Amino acid sequence: MTLRLSPGDDLRAALDHAFRERGLSAAYVLQGIGSLSVARLRYAGRDDAAELRGDLEILTLAGTLSQHGPHLHMSISDADGRVFGGHVAPGCIVRTTAELLVASLAGERYTREHDAATGFAELVIRPA
Repeated sequence: MTLRLSPGDDLRAALDHAFRERGLSAAYVLQGIGSLSVARLRYAGRDDAAELRGDLEILTLAGTLSQHGPHLHMSISDADGRVFGGHVAPGCIVRTTAELLVASLAGERYTREHDAATGFAELVIRPA
């Protein structure tokens, strides 16, 4: 499926809503482009998200969608061309548009379950 988000939309919430509205069991965000006025990214090894504001361009966006919520990573650039990237936190707000390509994986079901080796809820892939 292809999604186009509008100004003011929350990127993460809109993807989660589209996933649930369509009754999907597993999907993968292949790519996303567009612009944000607010980006909230959690950098590697950090507990809290950093917030960037201004005219921001989405360079890459990828991740999984499951019943346990989205797991997305994104790289963005600011008006000076500086690039930032990390885990997408709630509160990334579309500035002009966001165009997203999402693949539904009908034969699979994604869940997130605690992994003793990492200490985090990690992706578990099962037949649908």
